[in-house]
Amino acid sequence: MLLVCTDAGSIAIYWGQNGNEGTLAETCATGNYNFVNLAFLPTFGNGQTPMINLAGHCDPCGNGCTSLSSDIKSCQAKGIKVMLSIGGGEGSYYLNSSTDARQVATYLWNNFLGGQSSSRPLGDAVLNGIDFDIEGGTNQHWDDLARYLSRYSKSGKKVYLTAAPQCPFPDAWVGGALKTGLFDYFGCNSVTSLSANTQLAAGSGFIPVSDLTSQVLPAIKGSAKYGGVTLWSKYYDDQTGYSSAVKNDV
Repeated sequence: MLLVCTDAGSIAIYWGQNGNEGTLAETCATGNYNFVNLAFLPTFGNGQTPMINLAGHCDPCGNGCTSLSSDIKSCQAKGIKVMLSIGGGEGSYYLNSSTDARQVATYLWNNFLGGQSSSRPLGDAVLNGIDFDIEGGTNQHWDDLARYLSRYSKSGKKVYLTAAPQCPFPDAWVGGALKTGLFDYFGCNSVTSLSANTQLAAGSGFIPVSDLTSQVLPAIKGSAKYGGVTLWSKYYDDQTGYSSAVKNDV
């Protein structure tokens, strides 16, 4: 997955779906990542009670994930942006109307961003923004959600919007949302393909480090739309050492 954003040379990582990938604070302490996407909020919309799922890390029932607040603040103190990734490959999510999108945006603002709620799942830490990893449901009203969320940036602290569209581009799920021009960056949601702007792809699995550093990055780093690399996930990065191997070339 390649990241497209304004800050060249960034590495983004998904964290949250494997209890054996270390803590969030440990993830940020590696010094390898500029963005950490908390994965996932897989249940929301259509009148459902939103529910976060961080696999083996914590149980959101009974406020079991509020202890992550200190880790989030620790990451942010290092200049790392911490995002909430909504959607994912498995879950129950879709928006049935513009009103539904507005209600979800309000929930995200009050419970994860700069708003206020008595039941913030991750405690009082204020996340930097929302990552759209939409891989199911319908393709309707994601543009509305992006618009409603972006309006909160006018309340003070910027709300970053990111996306992980499927390849090829435009994505069947969030292609309409990306056309709003409100997203700060997006990365192609495939470990075998690059940003749609590059028209390149690897055969299968992750792009080998040698191919990324010697062929891919030299070909695309000159683009004004290049921003870095997005990896799935912290657990697999631990197994492969991928980010450590490429960070000096990104």
